[in-house]
Amino acid sequence: MAMKKISIMVPCYNEEENVVPMSEALVAELEKLPQYDYEILFIDNCSLDTTREKLREICAKNSKIKAIFNSKNFGQFNSPYHGLCQTTGDCTISVCCDFQDPVDMIPKFIAEWEKGAKIVCGIKTSSKESKVMYFLRSVYYKAIKKLSKVEQIEHFTGFGLYDKSFIDVLRNLGDPTPFIRGIVAELGPKVVKLEYEQAQRRAGKTSNNFFSLYDAAMLSFTSYTKIGARFASFLGMFMCGTSALAAVISLIVKIIRSAVAYEPFTIGIGAAVLSTFFVGGLILFFVGLLGEYIIGMNARIMNRPLVIEEERINFDK
Repeated sequence: MAMKKISIMVPCYNEEENVVPMSEALVAELEKLPQYDYEILFIDNCSLDTTREKLREICAKNSKIKAIFNSKNFGQFNSPYHGLCQTTGDCTISVCCDFQDPVDMIPKFIAEWEKGAKIVCGIKTSSKESKVMYFLRSVYYKAIKKLSKVEQIEHFTGFGLYDKSFIDVLRNLGDPTPFIRGIVAELGPKVVKLEYEQAQRRAGKTSNNFFSLYDAAMLSFTSYTKIGARFASFLGMFMCGTSALAAVISLIVKIIRSAVAYEPFTIGIGAAVLSTFFVGGLILFFVGLLGEYIIGMNARIMNRPLVIEEERINFDK
């Protein structure tokens, strides 16, 4: 009987200080499980430092370690998703290169998989990152869970194990803007959740910033909720109705005061300006919100490839 094969997929971008220690840690962890064959796949999203040089050295020393070099930076979602689809194991475990995902969880994931689990999710119960960021993430997860029609998984970042049957689902999905956390919640079989504490980055700086985090939030929001568009419609109808009613009442009051008190029939300039700015601001906000939905639709209609590869290492072995 052939040995089962474990695939580890590690997305990286500017991780020159982490790729070598990560490869060593993964090999050490997998060699504790001699009953399994393994492969480790690093997918580099066009790093600007010496990450690629170090990956070439790592792959030259161990044929079970593979690498894919993207021709450009294709974003924080497409590159890991593409990496998952290129693995060949009976299951695939996704691990971040910065050591925030503890590699000692790998045997625990595999143990649950051997019991029959098709997806095993790592769930952050606490984090050594900024407490403010952890709080904001918690608020975001709870909000998207309440608003989404799909039961979202709180504090799941993608760190986990996926059976090859689910990897086949990902390969055939054909989504050019994939959001793995939402896909797992929407299309995945029943998941097993294992808790862990997220560590601080071992070295280097995170590539996440306000815009990348905003992009992640809006992708999940527009992909798995309708509340934005619905709220815009309902608020628009409410404002139209109340504005029309207020206009009628204001006209009646003005006519009565002009007839009874002989006051000049004037419209307050301040009120008109404020109401104009208020309505204009709401319009701009909802145009932007609807634009986010259109951006997502446009990306899917264009159906461009997830990534363009520049080089592969050790795939012929």
